[in-house]
Amino acid sequence: MTSQEFDRQYRPRLQNLATSNLSDALDKLGITAAVIGITPQWGKTKVIGRAITIRMIAAGAVESKAHLGVDAIFSASPGDVIVIDNRGDLNNNCWGEILSMGALKKGISGVVVDGAVRDVDTCEEFGFPVHARGTVPITARGRIVQEAWNIPVRIGNIPVIPGDIIVADVNGVVAIPAAKIEIVLDAAEAIAQKELAMVDALRQGQSIVDVDKQFNYEQMLKS
Repeated sequence: MTSQEFDRQYRPRLQNLATSNLSDALDKLGITAAVIGITPQWGKTKVIGRAITIRMIAAGAVESKAHLGVDAIFSASPGDVIVIDNRGDLNNNCWGEILSMGALKKGISGVVVDGAVRDVDTCEEFGFPVHARGTVPITARGRIVQEAWNIPVRIGNIPVIPGDIIVADVNGVVAIPAAKIEIVLDAAEAIAQKELAMVDALRQGQSIVDVDKQFNYEQMLKS
């Protein structure tokens, strides 16, 4: 799937769905693909796109052939998302303002980091979305290096393969297997429509008990 095909077929539909809708759909389909604790480090940004992956490792464990992120950014297509596996490390930064500007100029949608970032204030000035577990001031130099990129990685407890569909918002992150995107979207849209109808019924004055019975909320993911 090219970036143009993804933008035409799926991006508008994903824009209308929260990660909570997508997580419910994934649960309904028996797919484990949601990550907790990775959130916007400024504002209420939303990131959607195909994954380009990076895996980090402690400095000295492997020979560093390039500064982290450079190859991934250079190779990305507009709309892609950089996904960095730093094993949830909250002590070592692996993304900052230089990479953000490079990614922004390439048209990358944002970065999702299982770990820490820095220069968040400058990234906000740029308008580049940064989703991570936390923020630190220190450099990655001499501490961590890029082990590999464009390979299968793990964020939270889920695998991410290059080309998987990433959606990240204020609730967290989902990584949807590319081959499952159609069925996940169909299920998520049905769930979102039902929840909107429930909210509308409550807004019009129906009791929570009546709405719960009418929509069978407890069993929604089973039917």
